[in-house]
Amino acid sequence: MTFAAVVFDLDGTLIDSESITHAAGMEAFAALGVRVDPAFLHSLVGVDDATGAARIRAAFPGLDSLAFDRAWTAGVRARQAAGIPLKPLVREALAAIALPRAVATSSLREAAHRKLAVTGLAAHFAHVVTFDDVARPKPAPDPYLMAAALLGAAPAACVAFEDSETGAASARAAGFTVVQVPDMLPTDGRHAHVVAPDLMAGARAVGLI
Repeated sequence: MTFAAVVFDLDGTLIDSESITHAAGMEAFAALGVRVDPAFLHSLVGVDDATGAARIRAAFPGLDSLAFDRAWTAGVRARQAAGIPLKPLVREALAAIALPRAVATSSLREAAHRKLAVTGLAAHFAHVVTFDDVARPKPAPDPYLMAAALLGAAPAACVAFEDSETGAASARAAGFTVVQVPDMLPTDGRHAHVVAPDLMAGARAVGLI
């Protein structure tokens, strides 16, 4: 198949930010004297901030949510200030894929653009669709449908690169061909057309390069 455009998830797909967020979250829980199973934080991978906050409140009803949010945000910012690593072969994949590109992320607008600027990736994308831009975040198809529209491409002619089940489900529901490159968690590939070890391998598998 000949594709017309490519849309990338941001966190865990282009940038190695999920591990930073996880470490800062564990530290924030510990600072408030709360013991948490790391698997709980893993369950928030790919989930937007508002949904994640609701899950945390439900799981820890006695938690000082405001203090926790401040501690977690401060921890993430401190770690990101030291630099946000890219995922393997990101620059190589962006150089090799000669199609219009966009980002579709569950991050808030300010955070998404800041991370793209800090990592030097902003110039590679014509559009950035964030949590603030859609009525329904991932796993709803809205972010990917908006990205396709902005790129002027039919969803069926687009490829999505994702790391999480939430994101892969969103792209699949939008009608994209989905390449999933797992980050912190393994996948059974239920929402993906291709599961790959890195972006370059995924791009080759669907014929983008």
